[in-house]
Amino acid sequence: MSSSLTCTRLTIWAFAAVLLQIAGLSLFLIGFFPVKPTLPGFSGPESYRMPTSDPVSDAEEVEELPPDRLRSLYREVSKIPPVYDRLILMVIDGLPAEFVLGRGNKPPTKNMMEAMPYTHSLLSSGKAAAYHAKAAPPTVTMPRLKAMVSGAIGGFLDVAFNFNTQAMLEDNLLEQFYRIGWKLVIHGDETWIKLFPRLFHRQDGVSSFYVKDTVEVDFNVSRHLEAEFASTDWNFLILHYLGLDHVGHIGGRQSILMAPKLKEMDDVIKRIHMNSILDQENSDSHTLLVVVSDHGMTDGGNHGGSSYEETDSLALFIGHGVEESNYSPYDHNEAFQVDIAPTLALLFGVPIPKNNIGVLLTKLFDSLTDDQRLRSLELNSWQLLRLLKAHLPGLHCGESSCYSCEKGLETNVPTSEAKQRLCYLFSKAISAHNSWQFRQHSDFISADINYFQVAAESYNDFLRNASEWLSHRATDKPVNVLMSAIIMMLVSSVLLMGIVFCLFRRVHFAQVGCCSQLEDPYKILHLDEVFVFIVIFLHVLSLGASSLVEEEQYTWHFLTSTLYLIFLSRTIESLLKRPNSVTLQNKDDKTVLPHSSPTDARNNSGHKFTKFRPSKINNHGTCRLFSVVVVLICGRLLRGWHQGGVNWIYLPDISKLLVHAGTSTIKVCQILSLFAIIILGSHAIFKLKSTTNFVYGVWSSLLLSAFLVMLHTMENHIYDLEPMNLSTTSIAQVFYVVASTSAVLTFLASPWIFPVYSMEKQMVYQVRSNSCSTKQRDSFLLSIRETTYLIGTTYTAFWCLLQLLIQQPINAIPILLIYLQILFSIIYFSADRSFHRQWVEVAAIYFLGLAGHFGLGNTNSLATIDVAGAFIGISSHSAVLSGILMFVITYASPSLSYLSMVMYIDMKDITFISSTHEYEWSIFLEKMIALPCLLPLLFNSLVLTSFTIILLLMRNHLFVWSVFSPKYLYVCAATVCVYIGVFIVAATGLYTYSVFCFRTRNPQEKCPQVLRDNVISHSQTNVISQ
Repeated sequence: MSSSLTCTRLTIWAFAAVLLQIAGLSLFLIGFFPVKPTLPGFSGPESYRMPTSDPVSDAEEVEELPPDRLRSLYREVSKIPPVYDRLILMVIDGLPAEFVLGRGNKPPTKNMMEAMPYTHSLLSSGKAAAYHAKAAPPTVTMPRLKAMVSGAIGGFLDVAFNFNTQAMLEDNLLEQFYRIGWKLVIHGDETWIKLFPRLFHRQDGVSSFYVKDTVEVDFNVSRHLEAEFASTDWNFLILHYLGLDHVGHIGGRQSILMAPKLKEMDDVIKRIHMNSILDQENSDSHTLLVVVSDHGMTDGGNHGGSSYEETDSLALFIGHGVEESNYSPYDHNEAFQVDIAPTLALLFGVPIPKNNIGVLLTKLFDSLTDDQRLRSLELNSWQLLRLLKAHLPGLHCGESSCYSCEKGLETNVPTSEAKQRLCYLFSKAISAHNSWQFRQHSDFISADINYFQVAAESYNDFLRNASEWLSHRATDKPVNVLMSAIIMMLVSSVLLMGIVFCLFRRVHFAQVGCCSQLEDPYKILHLDEVFVFIVIFLHVLSLGASSLVEEEQYTWHFLTSTLYLIFLSRTIESLLKRPNSVTLQNKDDKTVLPHSSPTDARNNSGHKFTKFRPSKINNHGTCRLFSVVVVLICGRLLRGWHQGGVNWIYLPDISKLLVHAGTSTIKVCQILSLFAIIILGSHAIFKLKSTTNFVYGVWSSLLLSAFLVMLHTMENHIYDLEPMNLSTTSIAQVFYVVASTSAVLTFLASPWIFPVYSMEKQMVYQVRSNSCSTKQRDSFLLSIRETTYLIGTTYTAFWCLLQLLIQQPINAIPILLIYLQILFSIIYFSADRSFHRQWVEVAAIYFLGLAGHFGLGNTNSLATIDVAGAFIGISSHSAVLSGILMFVITYASPSLSYLSMVMYIDMKDITFISSTHEYEWSIFLEKMIALPCLLPLLFNSLVLTSFTIILLLMRNHLFVWSVFSPKYLYVCAATVCVYIGVFIVAATGLYTYSVFCFRTRNPQEKCPQVLRDNVISHSQTNVISQ
């Protein structure tokens, strides 16, 4: 049957579908993840007045005031004297509050207390106040710093901006301090300098992304301490220590470097506190030391998600005004990270930032009078009321018409009800405050009612309700835009399904023209084919449940193992059933497989996997049986290597056992994996029939790259307390050059170097039949297959070596297991090319890549992204290079499955080309690269479109930002991975074919089109005779 879908049209329609999908995805991302709206400008004297519906008229005059006058004005209108005049903000990056304050009203472990003795002495003596300051996701540095200084929660996509920090334009504490003439100094993380490039009087920044450095990065901060203590030209000193976060990324919470690093931080706190005490005794100045962490960390040392371990950050206040006699430091004092901003603003006499949603920490104001304490609560309430008016137009508070509602305010209540509830709470607080003031100026005294307590509790009630509503309020999303984006993605998916369907028909009828024994794919579906549809359906269905999204690794391990168990069942069944077909022998004594032609035997002769394919049918089945068993065993080991997800991460697994066994055991595993990959890669390369000098050159570069990986493994002392080893950086850089050059040269040069005809002795022109020899065409096909096989083997082997270099050392064995799974899957599928349909084979390899993705410890939480390996071989900070390496690490397994498609396409049965009614090389290209490219695109498109619809439906769900949104970012990144993988497969196939066509154009021209009919007729006669 002739099809109107030519090779050119197929490419155009596929390209159009991809472009449409990209456009729809971009439109949805812009509409669903907008930057949160903020109030423009900076707070001024108007923040000390009751908000009204009229705009402030003196905003421009305030900007013209000099710093001294502005500071005096703030002190006058605030009616709260500044408690402190100097601030030291010490940021210990990645420090979980649990290390200092314990968990669940229990003190920290003995090791933690011994690591920070001075800090715990301050807490136990009541000379410091500490809080578990809950951080909002995403728990990465830049958005958390912005939250601490502005009191605002940024957009979810701030996790992407964390790697390319831009200047902060919203209202914040640093800008407020700068406006009143304060001198600001920063030592540490350069993120501060990027956020506030013009505010610092003195600065010394260090990069936050060299996670291998745990020593110099902190020494560069501490070396400035003595000079800053002696200096009097600053008011605000920021010290941002990164070493503890780097220790976590390298070795996790239980790293042997953790206790020494905590002791180092405790010594810094002691030095600062002792100096500030002396400063307060010898002068009238008062210094407040605030020790905070931007986020916590998981047991593995990563962060970015929303688990308790990641959001449990520290807020520790040390100063004369926070001393408390009856204070238990290990009571679970909870606060929010955004509460730091309004607290510091009121303690130092500056306006609260406009977009703050935090609530001041009242314990720190106990040294003030009752009137000043209520005034601070009033100012915080006014600021939040202004923000509420911006989000709730028409909100008018203070009227008596506001109803009294005793139930709590939910975040998803109708807007009108939210207005009434918030209005009631604010009016109640103002009324209680006025009652207290009236009692203060009258002689009436009530012993039954504590009017101050009632007023304070009323203010706190309003503040907490308003803060919670603002923090959880779903940003209004343009539903029309989002629906348009979904329609575009749906159209793209339908296009891809139509293309694949037409391709099935075209390839099928081309094969039927060659072999009439083939079954009609529309009449019979085997169990493995049905199960592939079930896998896709179950996976899409699971995306609607938050628990299944969090534990997706179990879904893929189960579904992939089940598919290969079906393969095992079919293989055993075929072994038990004696084949009815007769094995034919050609004159060269080459085995002709059932449902194949003698031409197929010629194509098989001399092929690299001939030794993998036994000459007997029973041996054929044994080979398949052994291969599928190996895949299942490797899958079971991968399943038990990491306990991923959220709920079961604490269960024992193989990786935890190896970590407890010590670094020497892990290095042995790395070396064994390296040798195994080299042996497998070398064995695959030398299965080529043509082992030319070029092939030996590729093999030599593979050995050289493996040697560099071994050197890096032996030199890399990541668990020692040493500065970054420059020799390991140089070794990694040399590896990058050797590996990339070898892969590119193999891709470019192989089609030009391999002989055009591998069976040159058999290439003759049959003059009597006036046709070109069929053997010549078969040899042409064999040359292309040899070339793509070498290129694919090179891709996969070098990719595995790259992963051994940059992955966590504990993942060396999983990389080997994934490589084994893919190799033995290809062997299994090539052992009998008629046993499974090609789309099932492509789907199986695709599923292996996804299961391997989770087998390497990846989850749908941003916390499992491996930051440590993203800086191996990088000598100077580059957000682009580190981002690329981070992507390569995260999507190591899916990328390996796509690269292996280049090797897989070499194994496919293309014998029908020699006998097809339409002698078109486009059929060869379709059979060779179309399905391996289109099926991953189709599978990913179905998942992307389905989850986009789910995300839109879940936009008001409780876990939309903590579960579904991170998963969507992973789906988007996986889409990019599919595009890259498909492009490599298509480019390799098209380039190889084009070069061979160019090299053989003269022989092809000698075969006139008129004579080609004789070739077709002769081929059809051979088929009938068979």
